[in-house]
Amino acid sequence: MISSMSPLSYLPKRVGGLLGGTLSLLYTLFLFTKSDIKTTVIPVSFLAFASAPLRDASRISHVVFWVWFHVLQFDVSNQTLDPDEDAKNKSDRPLPAKRISLRNAILLRWLLVPACWLLSSLYSPQTVYASIALVALTIIYDELGAHGRHWIIRNLVNALGFASFEVGATLVAGNDPGRLDSVALLSVIASTGIFATTIHTQDFKDIEGDSAIGRQTIPIVFGKFAKYTVIIPMTLWSIGLSYMWHLDALASLAFVLLGLFVGVKYLVGRTIPEYQVAFYWYNAWLTCAHVLPAYYRLYGRNYAAI
Repeated sequence: MISSMSPLSYLPKRVGGLLGGTLSLLYTLFLFTKSDIKTTVIPVSFLAFASAPLRDASRISHVVFWVWFHVLQFDVSNQTLDPDEDAKNKSDRPLPAKRISLRNAILLRWLLVPACWLLSSLYSPQTVYASIALVALTIIYDELGAHGRHWIIRNLVNALGFASFEVGATLVAGNDPGRLDSVALLSVIASTGIFATTIHTQDFKDIEGDSAIGRQTIPIVFGKFAKYTVIIPMTLWSIGLSYMWHLDALASLAFVLLGLFVGVKYLVGRTIPEYQVAFYWYNAWLTCAHVLPAYYRLYGRNYAAI
């Protein structure tokens, strides 16, 4: 019997299938970056908004997407290195969850490189340079094995990677995507120093997994003394940034107390869940640190010039 159904009758099913596949792909991409939304996308975007200064409200979506897309490039690279480790500790990630094959993930990883450069070319050559630097540092960190090297190398590469994120994002946000003014440049330099001296805050919650694979992080190398490598630099940065961005007394007090609070959370922490909570608070402090240039642009210029 020949079906009398019109070809159009299949259209809703095909559209539904296409929509479902697209949503599934987007969710897979989100899962690659899920853990870095709070650690990278939010703080870096806020720094760009505060430092540029923001060209107009429409640029917010540009900045967030640029940062997220480059985080995706890094995370897909990082998560294709050792899927077995993620299968033990982070089973919701796309590879251990079998949402994508390793072969396809590696293909995606390298397709994202020219895609990042193409996206950056929509803004300026300088934005492309920031993207190229970020891709190069990703290769150094992942494929060339800096992630498993001495903690000094890891912290340095991490800090330079964040600097590349911040330069690119600030260029995208600003009135002139070809240059950074003195406030934006100083904010990126300060942020690079912050990451270089405090990025190991993320390693406390990963001690068990890092120990299992022989990775030498600060919490492992320094033992109980590692906690002081958090509270001391965070206190110094809180005081130093308050002075540098000319915060008033009340704002300075609040920011310094927040830094001390985070440092104490690490100092008294004993368990993985406690360190996870402390790391959330660290990212709250980091986001506050990244919006201080906006305070300076609004109020600090009345007292001093950088």
